[in-house]
Amino acid sequence: MVNEGSMCLDLNQSRPMMTLTAPQIAQKCHDCPIRHRAVCARCDTSELERLEEIKYYRSFEAGQTIIWSGDKMEFVGSIVSGIATLTQTMEDGRTQMVGLLLPSDFVGRPGREGAAYDVVATTDVVMCCFRKKPFEQMMAETPTVANRLLEMTLDELDAAREWMLVLGRKTAREKIASLLSIVARRDASLHTQPATGPMVFNLPLTREAMSDYLGLTLETVSRQMSALRRDGVIELEGKRHVTIPDMRRLMDEAGDDADGGMLG
Repeated sequence: MVNEGSMCLDLNQSRPMMTLTAPQIAQKCHDCPIRHRAVCARCDTSELERLEEIKYYRSFEAGQTIIWSGDKMEFVGSIVSGIATLTQTMEDGRTQMVGLLLPSDFVGRPGREGAAYDVVATTDVVMCCFRKKPFEQMMAETPTVANRLLEMTLDELDAAREWMLVLGRKTAREKIASLLSIVARRDASLHTQPATGPMVFNLPLTREAMSDYLGLTLETVSRQMSALRRDGVIELEGKRHVTIPDMRRLMDEAGDDADGGMLG
């Protein structure tokens, strides 16, 4: 998923940003948990070695702003774990969440100087960062990286168009079911599991974050989640641990008869 926001780090933030140590995450690209979906998915051994030379990892705490809109973009990168949000603020102070960044999503736009959105860590986030100028040079010299980024951009465009349908035409129940299906299928993809049959995952969003993203009230989100659980569409353990007994039934509740490209 390619987004207008940037992974650029704000070095003036009051909260420290910690570089991860080896026990916390695989340091080599070959062992990366998002290797098969990220911008480096098509890279050969020599290309991965080149990426190794310009990358490093950063972690952000839940609630921490990764970059502010308008900041100069010095880095691009991929989310390795956790979820972040893209938020746009209007001149009168109103804000709107305009996108979710899930593991393997690419953050930043090569060739653009400034960030268009605030990027905020919704959960604790780990990011694989690439220094922007060397990455842009590698794109120019390595068709594998450029082609993969184009592929991800087109997937993101498809996802954005589908999300317009979700927000503009679907009922509250369909919106909740659509969001759950997106997260469930992405989780299955990251773990190379088929998106069929019973699926189990931890919902990374609070009810408040879901309401912001879907344009619903908190009460409506809670009511619809309870209704889906009561009707057997989902099972909940606590507020975050979700089991989907039948993925096809959830897709029916979402008003979708196919994947529709919403995963990015």
